Amino acid sequence: MASQVGLYNGQMRSAIREAIETIALAVFIVAILQLSVQNFRVSGPSMDPVLANEDRVLVSKVVFTEIEVSRLARFVPGWDADDNDVWQPFGAPGRGDVIVFKWPLNQSQNFVKRIIGMPGDEIRIDEGHVLVNNVPQDEPYVTHPSGETLLTHVVAEDSYYVMGDNRAQSDDSRHWGDVQEVLIIGEVWAGYWPLDRINTP
Repeated sequence: MASQVGLYNGQMRSAIREAIETIALAVFIVAILQLSVQNFRVSGPSMDPVLANEDRVLVSKVVFTEIEVSRLARFVPGWDADDNDVWQPFGAPGRGDVIVFKWPLNQSQNFVKRIIGMPGDEIRIDEGHVLVNNVPQDEPYVTHPSGETLLTHVVAEDSYYVMGDNRAQSDDSRHWGDVQEVLIIGEVWAGYWPLDRINTP
């Protein structure tokens, strides 16, 4: 009888331990997801038709993570690194990426746009056609061109030139300038709601 009670107690302790470990793992996964992925609601028609008003999107907040190489080098024998070296393990923002960022004129507001120009690029718009460094851009995602003409603009260092896909109804870098890299929240991974509009921009 005593052995049966001991066996029962052992099984109970094992089951409790497994339950605690499962809960701890779930909490850890949720914490990681909250730090790395965030959902946003699209407001307005500026990214039509890829992202419509009221669409919900998932944004990766770690995709453009920067790590100072000099800090890593302290833990790796024989690794010399300059103080200004930066490692982006998942890559840097690139032309064509759809990003969510803090609006430069009011950082309490978040905008979603597409990167058109990289740091140092010359951007010119000729009757709605975008030229980057005098090269006409193929932009199949643009369905409502604006038809406007803008003189050459040089994108600032550590900044990006962004525009909405619906050029005729987009408030973007044409009106208020470049977006500093520090204002970028992350890259849009996918639209997830409504279900009939699940897509990747």
